[in-house]
Amino acid sequence: MVTISRYISPLGGITLASDGETLTGLWFDGQKYFGDNLPDAYREAECPVFGLAKRWLDTYFAGQQPDFTPPLTLRGSPFRLAVWEQLMRIPYGQVTTYGAIAAQLAAQQGGKRVSAQAVGGAVGHNPVSIIVPCHRVVGSSGSLTGYAGGVDKKAALLRLEGADMGRLFVPQTCDT
Repeated sequence: MVTISRYISPLGGITLASDGETLTGLWFDGQKYFGDNLPDAYREAECPVFGLAKRWLDTYFAGQQPDFTPPLTLRGSPFRLAVWEQLMRIPYGQVTTYGAIAAQLAAQQGGKRVSAQAVGGAVGHNPVSIIVPCHRVVGSSGSLTGYAGGVDKKAALLRLEGADMGRLFVPQTCDT
């Protein structure tokens, strides 16, 4: 039985999900793809992994880099899993681009072309936000685009980590 728990962060409510032993989901309330991997039936309760995840989040939102990662189970296609593995390699306070991740994956696959847009789709469906740091991926121009939790939260998370925001910007939308 999947279990959920709530966490109140400085950026809003967060829902955590677990299979009873590992963290399987972490979403800002209301974000795009919220609960994407939640089954129809789940219960709200506490379990040990939630204590670890909440301690990680407390440390993180205090502006410190956590020195541990709660046990995670990420479920997805082999491509998504490969992208999420790359996300875990992005250092705290730094950013990379969708294109750079695509190039890393292509190199791992012997030069087979990987689309930056496909990487963006996998990044957007990351089921464990913040801990699997999808907010550290930006457009090649420095655009803070593509964060399921919202661009405002992406910028706040990067500022919290002390990322160099000098070349980063919020994309402008056009009404036609």
